[in-house]
Amino acid sequence: MCGIVGYIGDRQAAPIILEGLTKLEYRGYDSAGIAVRNGDSDIEIVKAKGRLKVLYDKTNSGQSVVGCCGIGHTRWATHGEPSEENAHPHYSNDCCVVAVHNGIIENYQELKEKLIKNGYVFYSGTDTEVAVKLIDYYYKKYFGNPIDAINRSMVRIRGSYALAVMFKDYPDEIYVARKDSPMIVGIENNESYFASDVPAILKYTRKVYYIGNLEIGRLQKGKVTFYNIDGYEIEKEMTEITWDAEAAEKAGYEHFMIKEIHEQPKAVSDTLNSVITDGKIKDNAFGLTADEIKNISQIWIVACGSAYHVGVAAQYIFEDLVRIPVRVELASEFRYRNPIIDKDALVIIISQSGETADSLAALRESKRMGIKTLAIVNVVGSSIAREADIVCYTLAGPEIAVATTKAYSAQLAMSYVIAILFAYVRGEIDEKQYTSLINDLLTLPDKISRLLEDKERIQWFASKFSNAKDIFFIGRGIDYAISLEGSLKMKEISYIHSEAYAAGELKHGTISLIEEGILVIGVLTQQELYEKTLSNMVEVKSRGAYLMGLTNNGNYNIEDVADFVAYIPKIDKHFTTSLAIIPLQLMAYYVSVARGLDVDKPRNLAKSVTVE
Repeated sequence: MCGIVGYIGDRQAAPIILEGLTKLEYRGYDSAGIAVRNGDSDIEIVKAKGRLKVLYDKTNSGQSVVGCCGIGHTRWATHGEPSEENAHPHYSNDCCVVAVHNGIIENYQELKEKLIKNGYVFYSGTDTEVAVKLIDYYYKKYFGNPIDAINRSMVRIRGSYALAVMFKDYPDEIYVARKDSPMIVGIENNESYFASDVPAILKYTRKVYYIGNLEIGRLQKGKVTFYNIDGYEIEKEMTEITWDAEAAEKAGYEHFMIKEIHEQPKAVSDTLNSVITDGKIKDNAFGLTADEIKNISQIWIVACGSAYHVGVAAQYIFEDLVRIPVRVELASEFRYRNPIIDKDALVIIISQSGETADSLAALRESKRMGIKTLAIVNVVGSSIAREADIVCYTLAGPEIAVATTKAYSAQLAMSYVIAILFAYVRGEIDEKQYTSLINDLLTLPDKISRLLEDKERIQWFASKFSNAKDIFFIGRGIDYAISLEGSLKMKEISYIHSEAYAAGELKHGTISLIEEGILVIGVLTQQELYEKTLSNMVEVKSRGAYLMGLTNNGNYNIEDVADFVAYIPKIDKHFTTSLAIIPLQLMAYYVSVARGLDVDKPRNLAKSVTVE
């Protein structure tokens, strides 16, 4: 949540910062602001409530704010309501220190009381203003050393943060620091950039540094120096970003979401090909020896949102193929429930951004207990990727729309490969089964492409239910996992209340919600459960529901029950989630479009949840 962008160089900073903030709109925000400095002159601050367009208008697209050194921010309100006053950047009483901040400062009230006793006056309701004035306090107390002031403040602050700080006495420098919130630094020629995420600066540079936890960066023109929490200079390795800059643009599609839906065949193909060669999983593809895989006693899958739904599907697959106990946990619950985990367990953390606060905390808790961790992430160099024992990178590329599609599919693909490898190494499947599963898996990209060719039919059906008030999804086994993700897609971008239920639970209360005309979507891809779920659909139809069925090619008798049916190509039952989710993603997208909503940036949501 929130976005930070900054620049130092020979060009005007404001237009570059505003453009970078635009690339981070997917993170969610309710206000925005910039601070720019022109040489030795005072720092000029401009803030606005609402969309970035308001800030663009106030600054004449950045042209009226002159200077080659600046910072910018899009804010998601946590402490203090959305307002121009609470928007970033924030500043000390004499504007000696100006800063922007992502994250949450948990002990801000305690620090605020300390600062008030030392003569500081506060104008906002934010925790960020407390951080700015704490830095100012130490800066003045210890005679104007920015690194020392930031270090001392970091020691006092509890919580998460990514900070970018400008000091009045240092006109050609910006200081950045982080703890548990993402921040990258980019260098190109005589220019320096920093941002919360790669798309913000990808147009200008591919050479980036990932700032580690409790580290500080001192940015000058074309140069960055890093320090640890003790103030000692440290060396960091530069990373070359391989994303195509055009991958972060719409490429002719109306929305990023529909573009990313169409990119799923490539995302799945690239992810599979990164770990499969010549029909076999690469040796040591996941950093585990055969003995280590055989000694795993249980698997815990920990994630949030759509990544959690990947985990729910993976649970069925792992238990069926690998014959190993699997538990799926919401990361926000895992970190607080003091879980009992066997010492030979494996904890799998799934996160697109690699910065999800609850998932990162769950990873650290697992490591504290001495449990081996494996991360499935999409962002190279992210916090989870750096801290996990083993990293499996999905190759979805940048995902801009808040509602995930291609990252979800890439995570599923990686989960399938891990399950097949574990099953083979542990002797639960033989060579023939192993080969058959791999060959079937490699057909996924082509089958997803075929499903996308049928999107006009889904669009027609979606238009009929754009005014629905409630939509229910039902399924059993893996189909229940598919229903969970389909329901989430629908509610998060269409704002229609939708719920997913295990079909067998209908008679235990849920069926009382069914009334005339309500849409129920039944997912029936597991043949051994097909007849049971079909019976559940008959039950809700008899109570007035309008039915959509989603099933495999060949199950044509469903047309006697359902009012509309979408079919998926036949594939091994373990992989049906990857196909069945496509019509449900399209359904949610087209309902949202028909309702005239902001598909890519749904209200109240952010792409990367980096605070609790």
